[in-house]
Amino acid sequence: MRDATKCLHSGYVPGNADPRVVPIVQSTTYVYDSTTDIGDVFDDPMKSLIYSRFGNPTVMAVENKIADLEGGAGALCTSSGQAAILLAVLNICCSGDSIVSSTKIYGGTSNLFSHTLRQQGIECIFIDPDATPDAIQAAIRPNTKLLFGETIANPALAVLDIERFAQVAHANHLPLVVDNTFATPILCKPFDYGADVIVHSTSKYMDGHAVQVGGVIVDSGKFDWSQRPFTGLTTPDPSYHGITYVDKYGPAAFIVKARMQLMRDFGAYPAAHSAFLLNLGLETLALRMERYCENALAVANYLKGHPLVEAVLYPGLADDPYYPLASKYLKGASGVISFVIKGGKKNAVTFMNSLRLASNEVHVADIRTCVLHPASATHRQLNEKQLAEAGVLPGMIRLSVGLEDVEDILEDIDQAFSAVI
Repeated sequence: MRDATKCLHSGYVPGNADPRVVPIVQSTTYVYDSTTDIGDVFDDPMKSLIYSRFGNPTVMAVENKIADLEGGAGALCTSSGQAAILLAVLNICCSGDSIVSSTKIYGGTSNLFSHTLRQQGIECIFIDPDATPDAIQAAIRPNTKLLFGETIANPALAVLDIERFAQVAHANHLPLVVDNTFATPILCKPFDYGADVIVHSTSKYMDGHAVQVGGVIVDSGKFDWSQRPFTGLTTPDPSYHGITYVDKYGPAAFIVKARMQLMRDFGAYPAAHSAFLLNLGLETLALRMERYCENALAVANYLKGHPLVEAVLYPGLADDPYYPLASKYLKGASGVISFVIKGGKKNAVTFMNSLRLASNEVHVADIRTCVLHPASATHRQLNEKQLAEAGVLPGMIRLSVGLEDVEDILEDIDQAFSAVI
């Protein structure tokens, strides 16, 4: 099936007289015929459903759909995008390890890597996403366990050269983890270019309607974890009767460990109703992404010609520095535009407060147009040097173009500029 069809049909196939729509299984627990059956599942939770902290039929249907869309071997939904990133890293790393990450990433992820993981003994070495292979190699240390980047960076809109990062990662027998939130599998399939693990904040385009917070980890099933001492995957797990995930589960080792061990201990699994709402969003994802890209390109071209705009960051523009990479990796540049207004933060605030159709909100990738000032919101915790490395300027506005009629969006932007003048 092609993507538009997968959005509707993957993950759930109703049997005779079953519900056409994925049903909400609103239950935390499941019934067994005997204590022996329950004991067997505690030995290996992959045998059956055990408790909805591990898995739920509604959520698992969505996991299967997303895995199919990304071309992965399996997926694990989480309670947020941040939880997905955290569990993906902890599934590979332990105290004393390090990771290498692009500097141009979401502010919350930057904070997670810079502070929270460091407090747990995991160091993050940041590099420019445009770094040469030699520069990437120079950042890798003997204790490095993974490389990380965003397909389309939030909010710098830098496009990651996935193949370049993957080649260096694989030359060192390391996995590449890619956040594909802004692109979604409709615009880019990072596994096709060498990525090994994909994460998403499903709260964004996958949901599209701002009704649920969630995340997902997708495993390609192709990385050979036995190449290096990834001890959590290649040595016996004493918390599961000495199971060695690579030996027992082969290509599914990574995602099985994340479910059996980390989800068991952290409990960051989404509710069935949240997954049901996410699935409704996924059903129209292919259709919506086409319209987002179309509207955003029109808005980006308008902004590019406005006298109050200092710079427009949108990889769909032919003169954008990331246009060549966007042409290689993307089928569209998403609906998010970052632009720098002349006059800095003061004019940015005036412009944003003058919008009538677009909303000021801490969200992005919605069906409704919204704006945010990254330097004082999502990246507020970064110092000036870190802001510059992340590509966040004082006058930068992140504009998430929605699905309204593009002429209405342009008229709203135009009248807001009038307030600045």
